[in-house]
Amino acid sequence: MRVLLLGGGMIAQDQLLPSLYQLQRLGRIEDIQVCSIRKDSLEELATHPKICAAFPGHSFAATMEPYADLIGRLPKHSLVVVGLPDQLHYDAVMTSLRADQHVLSVKPLVLKLAQSREIEQEARGRGLLVGVEYHKRFDDRSHMARQRCRTGLFGEFKLGTACLLEKAYYRQSNFQNWFTCENTDAFTYIGCHYVDLVHFITGLLPVAVSLFGIKDSFPNGNVGYLWTDARVTWNNGACLNVQNALGFPDAAPGSNTQGLTMYFSDGALNHSDQYRGLAYCQTDTGYSEPSPDYFMYADYGGPGLVPSGYGYRSVAYIVERALDLLGKPLAERQAMLQTWDEAGIMATPANSAFNDALIEAARASILSGGREVAVKMA
Repeated sequence: MRVLLLGGGMIAQDQLLPSLYQLQRLGRIEDIQVCSIRKDSLEELATHPKICAAFPGHSFAATMEPYADLIGRLPKHSLVVVGLPDQLHYDAVMTSLRADQHVLSVKPLVLKLAQSREIEQEARGRGLLVGVEYHKRFDDRSHMARQRCRTGLFGEFKLGTACLLEKAYYRQSNFQNWFTCENTDAFTYIGCHYVDLVHFITGLLPVAVSLFGIKDSFPNGNVGYLWTDARVTWNNGACLNVQNALGFPDAAPGSNTQGLTMYFSDGALNHSDQYRGLAYCQTDTGYSEPSPDYFMYADYGGPGLVPSGYGYRSVAYIVERALDLLGKPLAERQAMLQTWDEAGIMATPANSAFNDALIEAARASILSGGREVAVKMA
């Protein structure tokens, strides 16, 4: 299977490309092509010190051609990995499906429910996979919580709080060119992780959201909702508060601060997702709290280094499901897709459309000052 990665930004560096290189090392995928409108992002990705050290001898074909032309030239049932800004996902995914390509998309899939439904219908009719890379679904602590919750050990979910604040240096990156008020906000971009996770754990669905946003400026003068506070209510009457920002101090330990607390009728859980039990102190970098769980490189004797963590497992799982479909007749592919939709481990348009409906409601809420908006699934 050939792979085309759209976008060469931060997520490509931190997770997508090294995951694809590892799958290439294992013989699961063939050539990798990376498309970006920014030459500097391609150059930075190709020479990234950590990636080059981990994968000696691996490389990708860099291009700035329009992605529609590249997708059209791929052999059918190749894989297009969509690592673009939120508002560009819909066109990239639909262009891929119409060219009979499988898709792995970073979250959120799209910003409107109607777009999600259209993608679902197009993919199902062609027997193509669309996997949405909600990588927290592949964190072991998420599976532990899911198993306990769905067997009734916690009781009914009642109240929860979550936060995910990224470092302030995000503002210095290409985020300042697209992460603007009219396009997205901190909740849409990162808060959706924890909304998806509450559903993954409990099976509940969101029914309403109130999203309050605070505007702040990027270094280039563009303005975005860089601080957000969301209140999400669920179909059993439970409530989840989610706070997000691009504003965690750069000097603070850890790559961000994040976590989830949930209170149930018969118990509670608390996931401190920033502090994973490691504390380092070094003369050159000071105190830090690194995470071994999301994505890390390990030396198992070479050549290079081996990626591990739920960031890698998430990408690998979706790629493997696309490989499972190769060579199968349409009816068999459609049956396999139905099975994966129902299992609910991998996010797909069919089983995670509530995320897109929620985001559509949240965008309406934040643009109107934070009023509550119903999440409509039809």
